[in-house]
Amino acid sequence: MDSEDLHKIVSRDEDSRHQFKADVTNANALAAEMVAFSNSEGGQIFIGINNDGTVTGLTREDVSRINQIISNAASQHVHPPINPYTENIAFKGGLVLVVNIEAGLNKPYQDNAGAFWVKSGADKRRVTSREELQRMFQTSGLIHSDAVPVKGMTIADLDLEYFQVFFNQEYGEALENQNVPLLQLLENMSLARNGELNLAAALIFAKAPFFKLPVFIVKAVSYPGQEIDVSYYIESIDLKGKLSDLFQSTFNFIMRNISYIQHRQDINSLGEPEIPKIVFEEIVANALIHRDYFVSAPIRVFVFSDRIEIISPGHLPNNLTVENIKKGISNIRNPILASFATRLLPYRGLGSGIRRALKAYPALDLIDDREGNVFKVIITRTFRPTVA
Repeated sequence: MDSEDLHKIVSRDEDSRHQFKADVTNANALAAEMVAFSNSEGGQIFIGINNDGTVTGLTREDVSRINQIISNAASQHVHPPINPYTENIAFKGGLVLVVNIEAGLNKPYQDNAGAFWVKSGADKRRVTSREELQRMFQTSGLIHSDAVPVKGMTIADLDLEYFQVFFNQEYGEALENQNVPLLQLLENMSLARNGELNLAAALIFAKAPFFKLPVFIVKAVSYPGQEIDVSYYIESIDLKGKLSDLFQSTFNFIMRNISYIQHRQDINSLGEPEIPKIVFEEIVANALIHRDYFVSAPIRVFVFSDRIEIISPGHLPNNLTVENIKKGISNIRNPILASFATRLLPYRGLGSGIRRALKAYPALDLIDDREGNVFKVIITRTFRPTVA
């Protein structure tokens, strides 16, 4: 960076990636700023510049002193430690010390007081909600939502007949012939811990998962026009049940709310759906399996006259991008759920679902909304029925 680059940044004022400080004297305060950048997208701290953008400048002695504070803060006051690098820029009024902090690879980071900070606009914000902390640990791979026990959900909540059929088909053996207790068997299958079913087991094998997990449903609405209308709709329904039932009911809802085309077939034929079935199979399966279950919100499905929207809680995990998933690159957020889903849903777990959907119907728009913390698939309806 040179003085011209610095001038451009200063003229734009502070934002989520750039922060100004006239001076630094406290390692704890600096560590909190470093933690916020490391837990977010990284950024730069410019020391020797006031909040209003005026340059106070530093002396060589100031730079030497502040470098010691930076080194101490990064190694002793940030956990795990980070490795920022610094630049000294000669500017009118004195030197400006630039501290470059990369987005952390070992998130979440915390300061000496055990506080977790993230950037919030040009400022920083302390993370206090349990859900947000869980998502930060999920990002680091230290915890997966589908492995978390569901409080109060035991083997009494298991749909035993459904589980018996699955076990027999999957392993070729009768469940009652196993020489270990059912709870131990579930723990061996990564479906339970300390006497409680985990989220994956609850979603896949519980008789009524929505009793204890009421937000993990699908809210589906079909509208006659192109916008949400609070007073008029074609069909509105809350879809509930175990994962396989939820997949089928969501798929069925979409299929009965789209158009069918005769294509010169006999008048008694059902016709072909305006959008191939495989598109909805892949998108719905992905929404159920890869959504963020640390976010207490339902999946939403909207059918409009010109498009269909399927909205999943949680943006793409880690550094995964829309371009990545179009190339078949995946990052499995819920590994237990995904491993069982390959045997229960039309889901292969190879990162190829989106590619198959795009190949069958290219008019798909994939939106990774990180600010809103959702992943949205918009399917354009190109067919318009005509009325004679």
